[in-house]
Amino acid sequence: MPDSIRIGDYVRSPVASGLDATGYAKISEFELSDFLTRWDGLHDDALQVMPERIHPTAQIHPTAIIGEDVIIGPGARVHEFSTVRKRSVLAAGVSVGFGCEVTHSFVGENTVLGHQVGIGHSIIGTDAHLSANLVIAAISLWNFDMRVPVKEIVLHGPGDEPPYRCPTSQFGGLIGDQVQTGSMITLGPGIAVGRHSAIAASVCMGSSIVPAASVVRSPSPEVIIEPRRT
Repeated sequence: MPDSIRIGDYVRSPVASGLDATGYAKISEFELSDFLTRWDGLHDDALQVMPERIHPTAQIHPTAIIGEDVIIGPGARVHEFSTVRKRSVLAAGVSVGFGCEVTHSFVGENTVLGHQVGIGHSIIGTDAHLSANLVIAAISLWNFDMRVPVKEIVLHGPGDEPPYRCPTSQFGGLIGDQVQTGSMITLGPGIAVGRHSAIAASVCMGSSIVPAASVVRSPSPEVIIEPRRT
């Protein structure tokens, strides 16, 4: 297990999102735990220097709910009944489908979130495609009170290597550039998926590191086809 996780090994910095004067312009240079520690302050600083929080070319459906501390870049689209809130960033060209919830997350340029996708406290790379009914959870189930989480999120590797510790009780995932997923997937809390990886439908996994250019599948029950009884 690595002693550090560099965001740039998974996600590149935005280049066309109007974030040049903000800390997000150099997100790829951060070590993950350092970014998570500083994230709130970096976002608040970005709000102070952004000339406009929501770019005029962004398209937001009237039924969508956008938080007052959200940054939305050029050409981004938020479709019906979706919510984007709590210090989230949608970089240029992002598409958020029907009925999604994006909470305290950075979504990289030209990434597509399919219908009914829920992501929290996560960093998503560029040109990723997360299909319908995907959830990236951010809070460990093992908290006594999940409304007030205290359990630190860790990423476990194979064997007896020590875990990578995130200095936060809320962290969903670091999803690399050009990652593609199927539907009905649950990831996190605490997952890092390398660039150009594919995650098949119905996978449920967290607290893990997935190497770049991997395919992740979940064993399926045997399918039996037989004549219908009359």
